[in-house]
Amino acid sequence: MDRLFRDVFPFSEPPKIKVVNWGKADLSKIYLTDTTLRDGQQGWKYLTVEEGLEIYELLHEIGGKGSIRSTEVFLYTARDRALAKAIMEKGYEYPKPVAWIRANLQDLNLVSEIGLDEAVVLMSISDYHIVYKFNSTRDVVIGKYLSVAEEAFKRGITIKASLEDVTRADLDNVVIPFLQKLINLSERYGVKLKVKLPDTLGVGMPFEFVPPPRGIPALVTRIREETNLREEDIEFHGHNDLGLVVANHLAAWFYGAASSNVTLLGIGERAGNCPLEVMAIHYAGIKGLSDINLRPLGRVRELFEKMGYRVPDHLPILGKNAFRTKAGIHADGLLKNPEVYLPFDPYYLLGIPVSVEITPHSGRAAVAFWLKQMLGEDSISKDSQAVQQIFDEIVQLFEKTGRTQPLTDEEMLEIASKYYPQLRKKR
Repeated sequence: MDRLFRDVFPFSEPPKIKVVNWGKADLSKIYLTDTTLRDGQQGWKYLTVEEGLEIYELLHEIGGKGSIRSTEVFLYTARDRALAKAIMEKGYEYPKPVAWIRANLQDLNLVSEIGLDEAVVLMSISDYHIVYKFNSTRDVVIGKYLSVAEEAFKRGITIKASLEDVTRADLDNVVIPFLQKLINLSERYGVKLKVKLPDTLGVGMPFEFVPPPRGIPALVTRIREETNLREEDIEFHGHNDLGLVVANHLAAWFYGAASSNVTLLGIGERAGNCPLEVMAIHYAGIKGLSDINLRPLGRVRELFEKMGYRVPDHLPILGKNAFRTKAGIHADGLLKNPEVYLPFDPYYLLGIPVSVEITPHSGRAAVAFWLKQMLGEDSISKDSQAVQQIFDEIVQLFEKTGRTQPLTDEEMLEIASKYYPQLRKKR
């Protein structure tokens, strides 16, 4: 009897994430927020208004039903403000444009002037920042943050307090007392408070047994318990310096930070942010496809490469190698049944075809799979004489020339069309 775990691996959808008797968080509340137009710009280039709008439109296509709740925007330059206004003029409910500012009145005035009703406010919270960056004391810096927060609340502006470097901060003596004061102000003025937890240097760890501030489960749990903030008002923002960004974002979801702050392709400072496309797959694995459209993700690489971004080939989901193989045993499995080496159907979900690259190590199976893709015929066998002859030519080419790189499609067409004349029209 076959055991294919269809309830977990449906193939026509992303793999399901089943959580049994968990109870640490209500996963029906999870959602994404985007910072491609803010942190992405910081880590990449200064976008034109037209480029920013193209990215925003794509975000709306993916998450316009509510899976991507907001997108962060700068307001510092005339171009920043023009982009923010253009986004506002679109009138989309999601993603909602949200300002990103420093904790000062000049920046807060920009929010009021442009007419946004929500702002992420940078409030660096670790002693590394308070002592070494600001050359100040906890009381002075916290007092400044509170005065700006109070002025925002007076103006009816929702703030998301971004506790920069919280994974290196004093939770008991700084973070939680500060949050309690912010909550008191929020309640006094009747204006919503949200909290962002940035793992600024990517030092967080996704394991329950690691204590705060580095342990993301413990950090989120303690903040929830000590402040009674709602899950949907707590956001996690990770960086990938130590390679754990996706794991940390998932841990934040599972322990009650419902908002996951991400960027397309993971672009951002240093080693980057958490990739939206990966979290979108996991989002669908938890909540299904009812309010997220994965198909536009297949256009992200083309859009960003048009803007000059070099998408790494090995990037999960959207890199050129994500659904491409050079290995003969993998090609053989794909030829027999794509599910052998694919977690889901990338063409059905994302519009990204499965592909192979040909070297002597790819074997006859890769040649047969390449022919099958080119000709649209399922009957091609790796054991056919024509496939064997094509493969023999490939091996001879590599041996005679000392070639090391895979053959291009054009080179394959030149060889294969000798045996499959119908391929000549593709050359």
